[in-house]
Amino acid sequence: MEECCSPLVAWFDFPVGGTFDPLLVGLYFARVQLGSPPREFYVQIDTGSDILWVSCSSCNGCPETSRLQSQLNFFDPQSSSTASLISCSDRRCSSRVQSSDASCSSQNNQCTYTFQYGDGSGTSGYYVSDLMHFDTILGGSVTTNSSAPIVFGCSNMQTGELTKSDRAIDGIFGFGQQDMSVISQLSSQGLAPKAFSHCLKGENGGGGILVLGEIVAPNIVYSPLVPSQPHYNLNLQSISVNSQTLPIDPEVFVTSSNRGTVIDSGTTLAYLAEEAYDPFISAISAAVPQSVRTDFSKGNLCYVITSSVSDIFPQVSLNFAGGASMILRSQDYLVLQNSIGGASVWCIGILKSQGQGITILGDLVLKDKIVVYDLAGQRIGWSNYDCSMSVNVSTTSSTRRSEFVNAGQLSDSTSLLSKPYEFITIAIFTFLVHLSRIHGFLFL
Repeated sequence: MEECCSPLVAWFDFPVGGTFDPLLVGLYFARVQLGSPPREFYVQIDTGSDILWVSCSSCNGCPETSRLQSQLNFFDPQSSSTASLISCSDRRCSSRVQSSDASCSSQNNQCTYTFQYGDGSGTSGYYVSDLMHFDTILGGSVTTNSSAPIVFGCSNMQTGELTKSDRAIDGIFGFGQQDMSVISQLSSQGLAPKAFSHCLKGENGGGGILVLGEIVAPNIVYSPLVPSQPHYNLNLQSISVNSQTLPIDPEVFVTSSNRGTVIDSGTTLAYLAEEAYDPFISAISAAVPQSVRTDFSKGNLCYVITSSVSDIFPQVSLNFAGGASMILRSQDYLVLQNSIGGASVWCIGILKSQGQGITILGDLVLKDKIVVYDLAGQRIGWSNYDCSMSVNVSTTSSTRRSEFVNAGQLSDSTSLLSKPYEFITIAIFTFLVHLSRIHGFLFL
């Protein structure tokens, strides 16, 4: 009897909106609820940084409107009965000063932060402790009024792309594995497993699933994380096109201070290390029939086709340590630029990391897949999946039993964020590089 009543670790569900397509949104975002009374904020899902932050009422340079939603929300600590500022003497601040996630202001004793992202944008602000509210599964039943105290950033200044209203959102939800990330905070409190998963829809308006917990599916393959890295680095060993391994020196992908392969949901497209890019493009070009017309725009390779891309373009395989391969369909490395008459223009969406040895796998590659970040096991798993379908999530109890629940029990993630987008269609592919956000790759 005692075993049946042992407490279970819960898992939390966040409604998801957005899409990978840079001509539409170019990012995926989740809804979070913060404060007392709870207020809703829409924040970019970003596995390339650690901190959850939202724009605050005192923000300088923060956009006030967005084409993604008519009105942006601002957090006001004074309007929440459960909010408190984090002081410099707080251990949660002092422990992060050494890792550059935090700094201290001697003038007001506030724990502050400054972040610079890969696209040149930046934010600064101060840390706040307040309640986060969740949709929760605990013991197989749905609980909608659960909450937990977390520390998050209150942004009072933004620069660069973050100030523009075309795709502005309320903040960024960092899912890194450092101590200040929400997943680490909830895990350390014993409230959630040290794992999270997402399944980002690529078609039909996007959206998807984001849970704190492990999505379970029969065909998931895993590759170990590279130890002691600030990002989610995997050992990419080779790339194959139509089952033929490309002539790329494996040293190109070895993780170092300026090399490696990063899984980053905060990046819109994908970037390939400079030495690997030309062999990749050459292999794609060789596999496409010569009758298909090509088009170059500022160095970007595009194809004008009149049939299905899956009938023309080859399958690509990214081969990782542990024998795990990520299979890319043509839609996972091509972006539809526009359609003219009965023809469609598709462009290579994996771009060259100019002058860099970093490979970044962003939303273009990650969409239409279950992706599991098993932080306790220090591994990442994935499987191709229809993300419009429900999923099973595993939670482990104190008795080491696993329980499987259906995410479909919770509210439909896509319908919760079904506000109409006011999109701008851009017909020139060269703008894709500009529009492709790389917020997630946080410069350290």
